[in-house]
Amino acid sequence: MSMEDRDGYIWVDGELVNWRDAKVHVLSYTFMHGAGFFEGVRVYNGASGPAVFRLQDHTRRFFDSAKILQMKMPFREEEIEQAQIATVSANGLKQCYIRPLGYYDGQMVGLPAQGNGVHVAVAVWEFDDILGKDAKNDGIRVKTSSFSRHHINAAMSKAKANGQYINSMLAINEVKAAGYTDALLLDSHGYVAECTTSNIFMVRDGIISTPEKTAILEGITRDTVMTFAAERGMELKERNITRDELYCADELFVTGTAVEITPIVELDNRVIGDGRPGEVVKTFQKMFNDIVMGHVEDKRGWLTPVK
Repeated sequence: MSMEDRDGYIWVDGELVNWRDAKVHVLSYTFMHGAGFFEGVRVYNGASGPAVFRLQDHTRRFFDSAKILQMKMPFREEEIEQAQIATVSANGLKQCYIRPLGYYDGQMVGLPAQGNGVHVAVAVWEFDDILGKDAKNDGIRVKTSSFSRHHINAAMSKAKANGQYINSMLAINEVKAAGYTDALLLDSHGYVAECTTSNIFMVRDGIISTPEKTAILEGITRDTVMTFAAERGMELKERNITRDELYCADELFVTGTAVEITPIVELDNRVIGDGRPGEVVKTFQKMFNDIVMGHVEDKRGWLTPVK
């Protein structure tokens, strides 16, 4: 089923409209220039019913993106949180993906964005594992892309901005053509940055490392794993990581809303560890699954029920 032709409702500027009627003109500023922002949020149907995972954190990042891009939001954070819950409820979904979007209309012609109105939409849909149904159990194969992440002063990496994903699109198209699942991107200095839509972690001699935050999008799932590690007393460092360090890691894994926590078992035709998901990633996967599925008490306040 195409994303355009389906039943359901999309929240647009405060109203739920028919899915097929949620349209933007082809001459909108965002369509022409890629100046917009978005979020990716998950709903899990746990033991106590459907709940949004880390709704407040995702919504805060959504508003941070708007501020970085100087796109004045016409709604408050609480209103967008409620819009996400209302859209899930209106579509009758129990386990799904939420996509809030901020975009310009097409009132003005030319590169300056001033004068164009800012609009907000929220769409939801049922969601499958984007890396394949066996990825989290078996791991994935990754290749370093010839494309690098943007210099920090060329594109604001803390904004989840539409146009910046051209970089990821080129990278994943390149490695998919070579038979790999995902691409690893280096930063402008040659250090490890992240994968196309996820953050990366390595484990070596019991120490967990992940790239420091300068040139990456600060993932919500990344923060979740770092919280898990701190709670279990595991040593974790944010630092510059070189590509060859990854080859010698005992474990590699990626984190993200879409990919959750997924092992990497091969990088650039080099087997990682013994070629199977390791104990550290399995530990984090279980902790993650336990919280999102309601198997343990939500002591951190990460789950927002969908009523």
